[in-house]
Amino acid sequence: MKLLSIHHIAIICSDYEKSKDFYIRILGFTPIREVYRKERDSYKLDLEVNGHYQIELFSFPNPPSRPSYPEAAGLRHLAFAVKDIEEAVSYLKEHGVETENIRRDPFTGRRFTFFTDPDGLPIEIYEQEAGEVTAKHEAEEEEGKI
Repeated sequence: MKLLSIHHIAIICSDYEKSKDFYIRILGFTPIREVYRKERDSYKLDLEVNGHYQIELFSFPNPPSRPSYPEAAGLRHLAFAVKDIEEAVSYLKEHGVETENIRRDPFTGRRFTFFTDPDGLPIEIYEQEAGEVTAKHEAEEEEGKI
């Protein structure tokens, strides 16, 4: 099997309007389509991330809570590249989103930090230059070096 790319990332939120606002207004994702499925009492919102990836934001009545922190088993976090970490952190804080302190990756020298979405899903922003390959960062993270 040869995987081509990540097709989408699915997120189930507890407050659809709050999460929709967060991902569109604060993070700047572009809505592609929104569907209400009456039989499930559920919304599905497809979001474009800079023309490359798609996030599916779902609402379901009374979804169960899931412990969510970066070192929990399972999905660790979502990570997005930014050009200027300080500018991104400043923007997030201006919009009421608290971030951790900016850290420096000891292997790549790049700076990064974490914040959470309205349901506590950890999100990382990682400073890199346009077009920079992140494979080294990902390999080091998998090996437990980061």
